[in-house]
Amino acid sequence: MTKKLIALTLCLAGTLPLAVQAQQAGSTANFGPSMGDREFSLSGSGSSDRKFDSTNFGVSGDMGWYLRDHLILGIRQSINYADIEGENITNDFWNGATRGYLNFQTTDGRLRPFGGGSLGFIYGDGVKDSAFAGLEGGLKYYVLENTYVLGRVEYQWFFSRSSDAEDAFRDGAFAYTVGLGYNF
Repeated sequence: MTKKLIALTLCLAGTLPLAVQAQQAGSTANFGPSMGDREFSLSGSGSSDRKFDSTNFGVSGDMGWYLRDHLILGIRQSINYADIEGENITNDFWNGATRGYLNFQTTDGRLRPFGGGSLGFIYGDGVKDSAFAGLEGGLKYYVLENTYVLGRVEYQWFFSRSSDAEDAFRDGAFAYTVGLGYNF
């Protein structure tokens, strides 16, 4: 059921850019940022079982600065909560991650693929406090001149010492994000 709901939500969300594009056909608007602009985005995720006995959600905020038209340097804060119930498990878990990132956007126009990397720390109840490095990629689609819908996938690997980083790559984890952003 959850997979069907996620698939339906993604399909419906995918029609939003098409509807906006149809409304703005023929527009000569200048979409996206320029060197010196900043951006802020807010993203989230969550899930629950049918009875809401086990629930998790997360929020992520980004603040970035455009060093060049296609190069952005920023900081990202994520906070996650899980309330898990099951056999021998009844607890609330909080964790967070703070990281810096550097991304390169590859095109102009409304649809902007991007890729880059991050370096930061993860901490909290349900995780081992440690450093992590990450590779990331995604898409931004500008629905207005300065407002975009964001989808991002990160692959993160965790380590306590810099000498552990290379071996830890094989034991990494994926983080997925969908949200909205604004350039100013």
